[in-house]
Amino acid sequence: MGVLAHCVLLFLFQHFSSGYDFHEGLYNNGQYTFVKDPSLNIEKRSSDLHVHADSESSEHIRSRRSTDQEDCKSLEGFDTKLNNNTHTFVFNDLSGSVSLAWVGDGTGIILVLTTFQVPFFMLRFGQSRLYRSENYGKSFVDVTSLINNTFIRTEFGIAISPDNSGKVILTGDVSGSLGSRIFISGDSGNSFEHQDLPFNPMFQITYNPRDPNVLLVISNANELWLSDDFGKNWRKIHEMVCLFKWGMDSSIFFTTNLNGSCNERGMLDLKKTTDYGKTMKTVATKIFSFGLGGKFLFASVMTGTGSMRMIHVSTNQGEDWNMAQLPPVGHEEFYSILAANDDMVFMHVDEPGDTGFGTIYVSDDRGTVYSKSLERHLYTTTGGDTDFTNVTSLRGVFVTSILAEDDSVRSVVTFDQGGEWVPLQKPANSQCESTARDPDRCSLHIHAAYSMTMRLNVPMLPLSEPNAVGLIMAHGSVGDAISVLKPDVFVSDDGGYTWLKALNGPHHYAILDSGGLLVAVEHSTEPIKTIKFSTDEGQCWKSHDFTSDPIHFTGLASEPGARSMNISVWGYRDTLLSQYWVSVTIDFRELLTKNCEDRDYVQWLAHSDDLSDPNDGCMLGYKEKFLRLRKASVCWNGRDYEINKEHTPCPCTLDDFLCDFGYYRKENSSECVEQPDLKGHVLEFCLQGKQEQLQTSGYRRIPGDKCVGGTQPERKVIDLSRRCVSDLLTQEVQADGHFSSSAPIVVAVIIVLLVSVVAAVLLIKKYVCGGRFLVHRYSVLQQHAEAQGDVDEPLESNHTRGGNKTSFHEDSDEDLLE
Repeated sequence: MGVLAHCVLLFLFQHFSSGYDFHEGLYNNGQYTFVKDPSLNIEKRSSDLHVHADSESSEHIRSRRSTDQEDCKSLEGFDTKLNNNTHTFVFNDLSGSVSLAWVGDGTGIILVLTTFQVPFFMLRFGQSRLYRSENYGKSFVDVTSLINNTFIRTEFGIAISPDNSGKVILTGDVSGSLGSRIFISGDSGNSFEHQDLPFNPMFQITYNPRDPNVLLVISNANELWLSDDFGKNWRKIHEMVCLFKWGMDSSIFFTTNLNGSCNERGMLDLKKTTDYGKTMKTVATKIFSFGLGGKFLFASVMTGTGSMRMIHVSTNQGEDWNMAQLPPVGHEEFYSILAANDDMVFMHVDEPGDTGFGTIYVSDDRGTVYSKSLERHLYTTTGGDTDFTNVTSLRGVFVTSILAEDDSVRSVVTFDQGGEWVPLQKPANSQCESTARDPDRCSLHIHAAYSMTMRLNVPMLPLSEPNAVGLIMAHGSVGDAISVLKPDVFVSDDGGYTWLKALNGPHHYAILDSGGLLVAVEHSTEPIKTIKFSTDEGQCWKSHDFTSDPIHFTGLASEPGARSMNISVWGYRDTLLSQYWVSVTIDFRELLTKNCEDRDYVQWLAHSDDLSDPNDGCMLGYKEKFLRLRKASVCWNGRDYEINKEHTPCPCTLDDFLCDFGYYRKENSSECVEQPDLKGHVLEFCLQGKQEQLQTSGYRRIPGDKCVGGTQPERKVIDLSRRCVSDLLTQEVQADGHFSSSAPIVVAVIIVLLVSVVAAVLLIKKYVCGGRFLVHRYSVLQQHAEAQGDVDEPLESNHTRGGNKTSFHEDSDEDLLE
């Protein structure tokens, strides 16, 4: 075999917006990685368990599907139409990796960077080629001459501005020097100009989300550099910077350490600048990590003893802070911000003892007072894997996994932002798997990040798109727990209430035309030549051979936003001496020649099952009616398709309320009761330095809920007119980071001494008295699955929380707070 036979084939994809859930590959800060072995082509793109029985969740069901699976309409002549609109392009160069990026929205412009790189002792030699397409990848032009044949660094890929302005940045190496050079384009890659940098970037250059002319990057010397003229001129704004993030109104937050080391986590300062580095303000000290989500700024602050930390939250960009008020949580435990928007925060808190699970708490609209939402939430002790998934196609819907008392993994869903969690209903066209120990508890279980970590045959995470209302595609199994057997593809058209088994076995899939078209390719270790598609949200599928010469599949690629009608199948072919990349682009526009008209849509009430009930469809305080495409309509929504919906307010009921601070819902009950460990205690908490007392009947309004009138459970907060410590951060910080007086230092010393005593007790309890290890498993009858030959390696392993990994489980690149 040639040189490439010895290279690991990496396929790096980049999109134009880091918040987009790409359809394939390993997602990492806007890039997607594919490897030669199809079995490794995975996508990572987030006893008191209060989970309701299937009978309760079924009350919400109202399906738009046909119950007759025989009404699949034939698309006359679809093979001929698709053959005439299938385009193959072969990249005949010596490349070990490929980076792909869409430029703009609806422009059809794609940039592809192929790279061949060979390390040699302390040096590396490489070659890059740049290709450009103006027709969604149907054909490419070699434009390498635009970058003067410069070697472009693979780890940085292609940086596209988030505002569809056509701005592009490529980061390259300068031959014979230790410097770097960038190539910048303002016309979607049609032309480039180069600029030598006075530093070497450590990470990819990032755009200000509100002004793409302003760029920010950390150098390999941990210096923070900024350009306000799209890369032409640069200035250093701070030294020894560990991490930065863009805030609201073009503000910049970053952590720094005057001692010159980013390894001293817990000793970092959090600084803020609102004028691009001309002035700085220290907004927090003793920082372990920080993150941004919605209107909230989070900081994990050291308490002063050992590794103990407390989460602090600010809603005014770091000007004021409050400690997160969580019912009995030890300081030494692991915190994780699962999701945050402008209304509320989902926070995971580990159970002590390296159990691998914990509790999800949901916040009030200030992000400070939290209530228990879900117990025994799965969160692995190695790598921090969680199945927590935000369903973007219907408001208020989240899916995740819990670890049951028998150590089996089960899926649950909430439709009201964490108010209640229920099992997913068993699909009508599927049977409970033979591995199920209790068929009466049969439900659908979704494979997500944890399944990938356990190396199950799951090539993709669950997929939903904001403009494909109610639609979800996911791998799953049907039983009393997630099974290690080969998963199937399931589709929901109503936001997760009901499900349909759509495809047998694992597949790679994508959503096109705002949900009007679904495509899928079977996940196989053998070369493939067939693509499947559905025009009725997964109810009926057609197969089409897109090539007569099969390719080793590496990924599906479609334009972000799920509005395109083009899908590209990427892979490679083997020859005697080499392997070369192949892209096959299929245009479905000529298949759906009819534009959708008014009669092709039907009105659909979300969260509904009984239209005769005046409260039917009320969720988070209002009803939402959508115009949805009829399943029998074979037509084109179009790029200009906009979601048509109308809101109607609802009277308040208990469904509009979460359990308040110190309360929780028992299993199979909607009633909020006091936590046993807080029963009879006066509920007090500290906000903005003032002690407050909570008088509650156990309920508080779900943040963002818009109900009016109706049931209003009693709740009031009384100002006790007592001062208290609401945060561990210095309240008065000057712009240069020095304290303005010695009084806060005295207070801090007292706090540290008190916390030290508590910490010593907790540490002795945890580490001297000993912990316990957890064995995760998927099915109570795993041995049966192994006997069938469906398990490549044992799933049982001992786990302990390892390292100081930081990641943020929202659809962004935010850090997770530990």
